[in-house]
Parts: sequence; C-alpha cells; structure tokens
Amino acid sequence: MGSRLRNVLIGIVLLVVGTGAGALAAEEGVRVDPGDTAFILISAALVMLMTPGLALFYGGMVRSKNALATILQSFVAVAVISVQWVLWGYTLAFGPDVSHLIGSLAWLGLNGVGLEPNPVYGATIPHQAFMIYQAMFAIITPALITGAFAERKKFSAYLLFMVAWATLVYDPIAHWVWGGDPAAGTAGWLKQLGALDFAGGTVVHISSGVSALVAVLVMGKRHGYPHEEMRPHNLTMTLLGTALLWFGWFGFNAGSAIAAGQLSTVAFVTTNTAAASGALVWMLVEWWHRKQPTALGAASGAVAGLVGITPAAGFVTPLAAVVIGAGAGALCYGAVLLKSRLGYDDSLDTFGVHGVGGTWGALATGLFATTAVNAAGADGLFYGNAALLGKQAIGVVVTMLYAGVMTFLILKVINALLGLRVSKEHEEAGLDISQHGEAAYNL
Repeated sequence: MGSRLRNVLIGIVLLVVGTGAGALAAEEGVRVDPGDTAFILISAALVMLMTPGLALFYGGMVRSKNALATILQSFVAVAVISVQWVLWGYTLAFGPDVSHLIGSLAWLGLNGVGLEPNPVYGATIPHQAFMIYQAMFAIITPALITGAFAERKKFSAYLLFMVAWATLVYDPIAHWVWGGDPAAGTAGWLKQLGALDFAGGTVVHISSGVSALVAVLVMGKRHGYPHEEMRPHNLTMTLLGTALLWFGWFGFNAGSAIAAGQLSTVAFVTTNTAAASGALVWMLVEWWHRKQPTALGAASGAVAGLVGITPAAGFVTPLAAVVIGAGAGALCYGAVLLKSRLGYDDSLDTFGVHGVGGTWGALATGLFATTAVNAAGADGLFYGNAALLGKQAIGVVVTMLYAGVMTFLILKVINALLGLRVSKEHEEAGLDISQHGEAAYNL
C-alpha cells in the first residue's frame, strides 16, 4: 500500500512538473521586448498597490471598531483572487472564445500560458506578463464592492461571495469587453460590437458599482443608520489611501496600452488630468453647497475623476479629460447626496462613485473618443460618429443588468448557506473583535 501511494505521488509530481515545463517553454524565434515587458510588470505592481491603497481609503472612512476588518477585506482579496485567477479565472476571461460569451477552459491552471507572446494580448511581452497584469484588475474589482456593505458582513460570507462573484460576474464581463480577436471573429461580443473600454469602465467600475448597490439593498442598513453618528474615524488614512490609488492608477490606465510608447503616454496624461479636475470640481461644488470644502470631498472627487477617465484614457485628448473629470466630480457628488434622500445605506459610496462615475466615463468615451489619439479606437459623437455612443450605451445597460441580477442570485444563495450579516450584538461590538478577535487600536 505504501509503495502504491508513493508511485501515485511521484506520478502527480511528474505531471505537474511536465505541465509547468511545457507552459514555460518559450517559443524559439519569438522576440520579447525587454522595455515593454518591464513596463507591464511595473504597471502590474502599481495596480496591485491600488488594493492596499483601497484598504486604507476605506479603512479610514469606517468607525474605529471596524477599521481592521475593513482593511483586511481588501488585503485578503489579493490572496484569494490571485489563486482563483491562476486556476480558472484567467481562462474564463481571456481564454479561447466560446460563442463570444466566455473563454474556454483550455488555459485551466495556466496550461499553455507561457513565456512566449500571445499576439492578441501583446505581441512584445510574455503571455504570463499580460496574465499577471490582468490579475491585478480582477483582484481590486470585488474589493471595491466591500465599501457598500462595510461594517456588517460576515467574513466567511465575504470570502465565498468574492470567489463566486469573480467567477460568475467579473470573468464573463471581462471576456465580453477584452477577450479574443475581433479581426478573427473570435472576440467577446461587446468587443466584437466595437464598444470601447480602455482600462475598465464597464469591466471594473460599473460591474462593481451596480453589484454594490444590489448588495446594499439585499443586506439592508447598518443598525442605527441614519440616526446614529457614523463619521469616518481617520481621514488622514483615507487621504493616504487616495494618494496610493492615484499613484497606482497610472499603472491601471497607462499600462492598458500593453506597451511603453505614445499611447501609454496619452493614457498617463489624461489620467492625471481627470483626477485633478474631479478633485477640484467636487471640492468647489461642496464648498458652494455646504459652505466648506472637506478633505473627504477632495479625496472622493479625485477617485471619481479617476473612475470617469478609466474607459476613455487611451481614446481622448487631455482637454477632453478635463471635462470628463469635472463631470465625474459633479455627477458623483450629486449621487452621494441622492443616497441620503433615497435612504439606502451604501456605507462608503461605492455605487455613487464607481457605478455613476463608471457609467459617465463609458458614455463620455462615446462622446469624446477620437482616432487622432488612438487609430485602433473609433471616433465618438463629437467627431461625427453617433454610432459609438449607442454601442457604449449598450455596454453600460447590459453590464448593469447582468451584474445586478447575478449579484442578487449569488447573495441569496450565500445567505441561505451561511447568512450574510453578523448579528446585531457583533455589529455593535465591531467587526474587528467579533470577526477576527483583534483590534486596530489598543488605546
């Protein structure tokens, strides 16, 4: 029995080593550009940093008794989705096309995803470089949703939700928008249609924003909301998180050019411009409306501007980025005000910033995109092509409907299995102690 078990284990090891060697073998004659590869790997590291940045951004906005739990929700996403992406997430999102809806399982466990370039996803970088870059997008997207149900969700339910949502919502939408090759007729259906999303307006922000709203409606309000005081406990932490998000967003948007050059430069410039514009407009509107500009408002406006420019970054001019950032700042501020009037408890304004900002950015791409910036894109309405705006609207509506319905079903199933919320007693004690037996501060 012992020798038989030993032979089985040896066989498994040889299978894994053999598969890995086959995946890693670089194809002879294929030239990888070291500069482009370095650029993408650095961009991947920048996007990875955005998730810890998000942890600080969100962590500072909750009450002190929930700070550690909120930070951990983002931090653990890096671990969970990194493994999910390698095992099956990447092949579902970017694998060989199946009916323009999903990637096949041909690249399961990164089988066949080696060091040679895949021309569809970057002719000058290793396929694995593209894979790990996209992994960082998959990581931050479910982490964004945590801002909506902050201070009340079970950690076990969150872990299960994250895996299910990434698999059933993020991966299919990523394939629709970015997967495959339109020239060969093997692309996801929105990409084949000609809808544009440079770095994730629909894939990341609309999907997470709408899912956040659904989660809020399914889970209900925090106990005591809106009557009890629930002020942010550490806005210094939130501003630090905002700075890290802004910094990492250059990898998010400029890296989506998948090469260092003119297009990545355009995306870098428009990203910074829109963030600055969004921060200024939110601050000025708040100053006019509430008679005081706030640090939280400036931070929220910067993030809104970054969200708004994400789908458009590689398709529009810097002047258009000023308008897109300003529109995001104003619209997202209005959406946050509307939340209090409608009475839903989106704790950290995930829908107001990401859902509304992502929608504006996707539609604004249909207005301001120009082939003078990116010949591989399309002209928008203001450059004589109204059809692009219609395609962008289709992408927005379909993403909202799909993400909303699937998130509702996922939450209902998890609620039946584990329950979504902590008890009232645990919520009042704080998630730091009740879920993790630790405290952010020992004072």
